[in-house]
Amino acid sequence: MTFTPERTLAQKVRSDFPILHQQVNGKPLIYFDNAATSQKPLSVLNTLQDYYQQYNANVHRGVHTLSAKATDAYEKARDKVAQFVNAKSRQEIIFTRNATEAINLVAYSWGMNNLQPGDEIILSVMEHHSNIVPWQFVAAKTGATLKYVELTPQETFDLQQFQNLLSPKTKLVSVVHISNTLGCINPVSEICNLAHQWGAKVLIDACQSVPHIPVDVQQINCDWLVASGHKMYAPTGIGFLYGKLELLQAMPPFLGGGEMIAEVFLDYSTYADLPHKFEAGTPAVAEAIALGAAVDYLTSIGMDKIHACEAQLTAYLFQQLEKIPQIKIYGPKPNAKGEGRAALVAFTVTQVHANDLSTLLDQEGIAIRSGHHCTQPLHRYLNAAATARASLSFYNTHEEIDAFIQALKETIDFFSGIFA
Repeated sequence: MTFTPERTLAQKVRSDFPILHQQVNGKPLIYFDNAATSQKPLSVLNTLQDYYQQYNANVHRGVHTLSAKATDAYEKARDKVAQFVNAKSRQEIIFTRNATEAINLVAYSWGMNNLQPGDEIILSVMEHHSNIVPWQFVAAKTGATLKYVELTPQETFDLQQFQNLLSPKTKLVSVVHISNTLGCINPVSEICNLAHQWGAKVLIDACQSVPHIPVDVQQINCDWLVASGHKMYAPTGIGFLYGKLELLQAMPPFLGGGEMIAEVFLDYSTYADLPHKFEAGTPAVAEAIALGAAVDYLTSIGMDKIHACEAQLTAYLFQQLEKIPQIKIYGPKPNAKGEGRAALVAFTVTQVHANDLSTLLDQEGIAIRSGHHCTQPLHRYLNAAATARASLSFYNTHEEIDAFIQALKETIDFFSGIFA
């Protein structure tokens, strides 16, 4: 077996992830649920522990040494995130609990104050619920109308239909960068360019792209972009919103309380400058600092190397899955190099429910996802009650894929015997 530099990346990094070195149900853990949440390297775990052991304090509010150290680390994490996505200014990065909160921030702060009856919001049928439900709230309150882009025959974003939906009524486009079910990589730069020609704003859900491919907000030219830390090797409870500076400056605060104020009087308040205007209350200090450590970790490897490694894994995974006749795969096929889609695959097996499949694979120590992956409208569109999903990371290996395929075949044979 030939080992390319990309193929050996997993060998180099697996020791950084202690959770991977265990047995589940008596079998070595094979973690193929990275689209749901990623595992955390030691550098991130140590950063969390160091904060609580060495300089646990609130930020921005104290002049003592621990507070100053915590504040410095917290704000350095913001700088790291800004550089990671190539924001023009650190003021354009707002820390949130997760991408869901970031989308809601834009929905309530911008959407509720800028949309009115007759305006249109364009989403796609492949959106995560977090990028549908907030806009349903906005539409119900403002009288705006939701429009949805459907799929091409290859189960990708229908760019032609999107162009047909655009009109002077279009005020907002909010779409996913990479589908967590289809794995397709949407042409977000072109989507932004087309939407801007009609004067519409664009929000990009980058939860599945930021951890896996280079993301440049200036190149994409989106108005907002959101991501969740726990999908990018950072802790839970932290995410971020990128927004163009002039937009964020014009948006009113989303939450009121401490930290987001300049001065408070009994009858009115004035608000802090960006980014603090949108960070009310005590933030997730440890988690934000650890997000900075995760960014450091990804940067030290290189996002181009991560993408190349995962593309190679994707190509191999598809080659093996396509040999199993009972499997139906959703989303576009990768090219021979594994490019053109993300390192995840949602699939169904003839006469086997996805939950049953996942349960039996778990008995073999293999963790995959089953269900609708928070994309119920997409599953209805695909006429699939549920799918199984295997999603990979650069710490996964070809050998793990082989073990997964073997267990999958055995599981299918087991159910075939039942239904024979």
